[in-house]
Amino acid sequence: MEKFFDIKCRSSGLHPDVVVMVASVPALKMHGGGPANLTLLENGCNHLKRQLENARAFGLPVVVAINTFSTDTDAELGLVCEQAKLAGALEAVPCSHWAEGGAGAVALGQAVQRAAETPHQINFLYDLEMPIDDKIRVIAKSMYGADDVELLPQAQQKVALFSKQGLGNLPICMAKTHLSLSHDPERKGVPTGFTLPIRDIHANLGAGFLYPLVGTSSVAPQSPAFSCFHDNDFSTESK
Repeated sequence: MEKFFDIKCRSSGLHPDVVVMVASVPALKMHGGGPANLTLLENGCNHLKRQLENARAFGLPVVVAINTFSTDTDAELGLVCEQAKLAGALEAVPCSHWAEGGAGAVALGQAVQRAAETPHQINFLYDLEMPIDDKIRVIAKSMYGADDVELLPQAQQKVALFSKQGLGNLPICMAKTHLSLSHDPERKGVPTGFTLPIRDIHANLGAGFLYPLVGTSSVAPQSPAFSCFHDNDFSTESK
């Protein structure tokens, strides 16, 4: 989400009117630390609250779409809706389009339409003119809840190099695990008291951004110049 706003929207000049955040009871239970239990579910809602805070930082109204499961109880769905609204969601709507098709998301569509009609103005997290390490620090603190960032030697060298090359005004695309707000995929909920380690920083000049590598995270492998497809023979006859 942060990358979409700070990179895509800034570059294209296109701005959405509403953020739709998808949640589910099983996922929030996982962030709460256990199986079916309203107390654990409420603890897991802290993760949803944090994500809502992150979304609202960009100045847009937020609607929470709760993907319902057949195992969800009315009490669980009611708790998630309540916690989402307390955290700043304009509306929270249970959805069953996975079972009922479009009919299961009519209420969500109506909620999104109402939210889009409210007054709003998009905000960006940082100015492009900020130093590279400061932009990384803003993202780490405001989006992930980190106390600070630690630039390891390789990352420090890249900051100096890219700044010298005139690339310091590019936006930042953080490469980190999606399994946690921190760099540790095992830390669920809303981790606190951590410093985000940046081991290296790469530049994608064609796309127009710098991407720091957080912790032990890796990026998707690139496609080879010569595809393995060309080394295969195909026959039109069944064998």
